[in-house]
Amino acid sequence: MPEVYPPLRPPARLLMGPGPSMVSPRVYEALAKPIVGHLDPYLFEVVEEVRSLLQLVFGTSNPYTIAISGTGSSGMETAVANFVEPGDKVAVFYAGYFSDRIAEMAQRHGGNVVRFEKPWGETFEDGEARELILRERPRVVAYVQAETSTGAFQKGKAICDAAHEVGALVIADCVTSLGGMPVEVDKTGIDIAYSCSQKGLGCPPGMAPITVSPRALEKLNARKTPVPVWYMDLKLLDGYYNGPRRYHHTSSATLWYGLREALALVAEEGLEERFARHLRNHRAFVAGIEAMGMRMLVAEGSRLWTLNTPRVPEGVEEPKVRKRLLEEYGIEIAGGFGPLAGKIFRIGVMGYSSTRENVFTVLDALAAVLQAEGYTPAADGKAAAERVLAATA
Repeated sequence: MPEVYPPLRPPARLLMGPGPSMVSPRVYEALAKPIVGHLDPYLFEVVEEVRSLLQLVFGTSNPYTIAISGTGSSGMETAVANFVEPGDKVAVFYAGYFSDRIAEMAQRHGGNVVRFEKPWGETFEDGEARELILRERPRVVAYVQAETSTGAFQKGKAICDAAHEVGALVIADCVTSLGGMPVEVDKTGIDIAYSCSQKGLGCPPGMAPITVSPRALEKLNARKTPVPVWYMDLKLLDGYYNGPRRYHHTSSATLWYGLREALALVAEEGLEERFARHLRNHRAFVAGIEAMGMRMLVAEGSRLWTLNTPRVPEGVEEPKVRKRLLEEYGIEIAGGFGPLAGKIFRIGVMGYSSTRENVFTVLDALAAVLQAEGYTPAADGKAAAERVLAATA
């Protein structure tokens, strides 16, 4: 007799880490719709809706706005592979793990990488960013707007202005900002921005939104060597998603459905209200953390609204806290890595997960677990969060 495999029954989790975040029932419903083929006219109707909605969320009028089949790292690889040629000087603003990943990719694609370094969790001031770029005069500048390893938000206007002054393109990692706080591609001057589907957009992983400025496309069309990664060649992808609809790969209709529905929810909520919701809940969470006697890694004014990084209290073992939260409360958060291993928690309040109820739930559970691990919170974190939310209602 063949063995019988019962239907999957994944555990119920409250996803409050750096991603994935929770998914709306409406997105799950979209994922269950019948698939169509990868050259079906209906798929391209969905693609065009997604393009328009991504332009809204990215804050851009770039015609070349699409989603790559793959996770956020595929968006990063696409940006680097298409716009870094062998021998190009690539300046990377390094202050976390994902800027390091950009640098490694650029090196693998033959770039001559120059790192502008700061300790993890810090950001670059406008004046120093400009000075560094004018000194090095690179062909490509890359920075992480939303550093998932630290919870820091890097302002980009001065970086973009200086880069354009020396004729360089700017690549920006918006993986943990898109859908949760203003990205403002056009206003900032970003040439190539990429993100993912599973964080601020509240969709399952598997798609990497990307937008490319007309200026960057001119550079792409003038490049002297072929793009070394066939699957991520933007010119080939343009032939598939635009114009002649030439077959390129078997794009997942299911993931396009989910992304379309997640973006529709963003548009229906309204960008300003969505951003305000994330900011309110971020401030409430931070107030709760600080009331408990804990400190944030990133300075106020440079923090992501979507991802919080409180320092682990002295004497507390971070992995034990995460293990207890998962096993006793069904709550997933993450810890630090690299130089921040064991030193911070990474707690996301983003997308569909960004609700006042989730803020309260996590603060209460965290307080209980910390107490069980030997740390006594200074005050009631939930009460402090409630006061912030009441004042901003």
